[in-house]
Amino acid sequence: MTLPLLGTVSLADLQAGIEPRLAQVETEMRRMIEADFPLIADINQHLLRMRGKMFRPTLVLLADEATGGRSSHGATLAAVIELIHLATLVHDDAVDHSVLRRGMPTINALFSHQVSVIMGDFLYSRAVVELVRYGDLSALAILARVTNEMTIGEMRQLLAHDPLAFTEEQYDLLIKAKTASLISGACEVGALAAPPQQRRALARFGEKLGMAFQIVDDLLDYTADETVTGKPSGLDLREHKVTLPLIYALPRFSIAERRGLEALLRNPEPADAEIADVVAAVAGHGGLEQARERAQRLVVQAEADLAVLPETPARETLRASLAYVLERRR
Repeated sequence: MTLPLLGTVSLADLQAGIEPRLAQVETEMRRMIEADFPLIADINQHLLRMRGKMFRPTLVLLADEATGGRSSHGATLAAVIELIHLATLVHDDAVDHSVLRRGMPTINALFSHQVSVIMGDFLYSRAVVELVRYGDLSALAILARVTNEMTIGEMRQLLAHDPLAFTEEQYDLLIKAKTASLISGACEVGALAAPPQQRRALARFGEKLGMAFQIVDDLLDYTADETVTGKPSGLDLREHKVTLPLIYALPRFSIAERRGLEALLRNPEPADAEIADVVAAVAGHGGLEQARERAQRLVVQAEADLAVLPETPARETLRASLAYVLERRR
């Protein structure tokens, strides 16, 4: 990977050439989740405010343009991807009993745990309805596989009974399922009309990009301020989740540091000081640097997957998305 790629790239830079199509995606999303039932209508309004910055739909549209054109169905498929993503967030917040998402109250906090679970199911079902209406079995097959993988990823996380025995291999399986599978699916459905070689390459690109995305997200949990990320800092540790920075640093923990970590993991509500001590130990033993190096290696591999695509502005924007993922702050 060439060093210029590592410069600052914003999501706005990635979306600069596709704003009209992203507006179509938002229109499609509103159409898909519109409902006469009052409670669903109220929740939908909140969901559309907390939906994020449309990174995954952006990848769908860029993959579409990088493989030969502007499909008339691109906005629909991009909207389906975002609905699936929203469904996973709503379910994640229900499972974790989270009260904040992107600086806003979660559905779980505003309504109830039960409503949050049912609303996630509603979003998934609306995505399936739209895929059936679209009528392309390839798109349905890709996203059925993706949702199955994400569900298995959630189960993997729930069954990780001993956080201190959680390995890098298990972590990879988890983030491939929970995060990378949908980003890979976004890139692949954007290339449905492309030759098989290009479609497979974009699926591989998306998987590596998605893994790097999650590693950076896990790094931000150790380094970023809540006012920037929109969620409490140290949230993973508070929820007793072991991620890559800790996996890398743990073998070098002193006996006292390990005991401190074990005490934190036994505490249902760890104190800020306990969190701070573990964060300092992870940083001091190089866990943050090693995790960032792993993300950089994935980005290098992902860049190589783009070589089969024709040289177009869209391909270069996909390439720039690698820098965005590595350097993002939220």
